[in-house]
Amino acid sequence: MRCINKHSINIHYLLVSFLLFATCLILSGCSEREVRMPFKIDSSETAFSFETSNENNTALPFATNLAVPEGDVMPGEEIGDGADSYGSAILVDSANANMMYSKNSLATLYPASMTKVMTAIVAVKNASPDQVFTADDSCVFTEGDVQKVGLKSGDTMTMDQALHLLLIYSANDVAQLIAVNIAGSTEAFSDMMNSEAAALGATNTHFVNPHGLQDENHYTTAYDMYLMFNEAVKYEEIVQVISSPNYSTVYKHSDGSEASFSCDNTNRFLKGTAQAPGNINVVGGKTGTTLAAGGCLVMLSKDSGGNDYISCVMKGKTIDVTYGKTSSMLSLIK
Repeated sequence: MRCINKHSINIHYLLVSFLLFATCLILSGCSEREVRMPFKIDSSETAFSFETSNENNTALPFATNLAVPEGDVMPGEEIGDGADSYGSAILVDSANANMMYSKNSLATLYPASMTKVMTAIVAVKNASPDQVFTADDSCVFTEGDVQKVGLKSGDTMTMDQALHLLLIYSANDVAQLIAVNIAGSTEAFSDMMNSEAAALGATNTHFVNPHGLQDENHYTTAYDMYLMFNEAVKYEEIVQVISSPNYSTVYKHSDGSEASFSCDNTNRFLKGTAQAPGNINVVGGKTGTTLAAGGCLVMLSKDSGGNDYISCVMKGKTIDVTYGKTSSMLSLIK
């Protein structure tokens, strides 16, 4: 009786399989068509983009067109604890995915009303401009020091009106209005915000509300703000809103009567009370200020050639420090 070596058979099968696989690769060729998918924090495929098809597609890194921090850029500059201190800062040349400036860009800090950048992203992705939103009791903010329009239960306005008041005036009650009308509750909307942030690679971010009022479990980083704002400015309606120096509108009360509201943009560069370098055009952005968060500002600017730059400063000792730091970073653009 002949003895069969199972180990030899296994090697034979492996060799045959390898030759078949190599033949398929040679015959099929490669395609350079770019394909993408959102970042998924719990996926084994987070580093690359794949798509199932009859072609072999080139796998591209998730951050192909994104600037990636590799430590501090200009590390010799100290943040300090004095009157001119800040928590973190970042400047990115968007066209070239170039990190021009980074200081503590991965530090976890409170975003204050910069939160509304993500609120706006979720809003434009899940509601039409003419969709009517109705305020409930959760939209009534009575605190005197909270930025608000003064909504009452039963008040109505369109999503387009809400988006303007959210980003230009930074109205916290309008942020809540957007949340409850899109998701039904603050918690459900926050889940949508967190899912969107994770899909963009903003994995050091966690939201618990749509407005950014202080909560220790509500945080982000300057780098994550860059990722989220970079997504936001892909939407033409958001860019149009943040570039508006002022806004006036009329919304309705529950009895059908009208309420008018006018406001200026909270961005000092658009109001003319802060000056950018002469070769820079500030398009717009989102401010944020609380006692815990300090002065915050994320912004889109363009150079004389029309190239885009995204800047972010967090936890400025004062709002003056925040604008000063932003201007000094923009001066790096030649």
